[in-house]
Amino acid sequence: MSELFATLTPDILVGGFFIFLLRLIDMCLDTLRMLFVVRGQRIIVWILGVTTSIIYIVAISNVLSGKNHPFTILCYGVGYATGNVLGMRIEERLAIGFKQINIVSQNKGREIADTLREHGYGVTELVGKGMNGTVDVVSTSVKRKQAKDVRKIVLELDENAFITEDDFNPVNASGTWRK
Repeated sequence: MSELFATLTPDILVGGFFIFLLRLIDMCLDTLRMLFVVRGQRIIVWILGVTTSIIYIVAISNVLSGKNHPFTILCYGVGYATGNVLGMRIEERLAIGFKQINIVSQNKGREIADTLREHGYGVTELVGKGMNGTVDVVSTSVKRKQAKDVRKIVLELDENAFITEDDFNPVNASGTWRK
């Protein structure tokens, strides 16, 4: 192990850090690219595809250009994994897209629906049959950025509400949408 550390020259350290940064950026953008593919954002996907390909070629050529020290290979792998996680976090913060939120409540469905409407959300109410009898099913379609607010409203009214969320792409955007 000490032999390995003895071979860490300033060139290898700088090269490893450079490879780490390239892979971090590359995988961060590639993760975003895949998430935009799912959402049908063709132009963004194309731009990110070209950019990640170029960065990848530069990173892999640096690893294979004779500097393939275990440290630079480790930096490559750590940059790859970190870029994936960072890309997911960035996409989470961007919150592009829409969520269909379904809420099942034993006895607070009407109150939940009315409160969501007061906050400007379009709501559909249904009556369902659950294991213990009748339940209220409240459904709303929101921008992903608003999903957290909807969950908060619902749980303040009914902490036992069963909530599910699904991503979707609207086909016809008519109806009530909160700005």
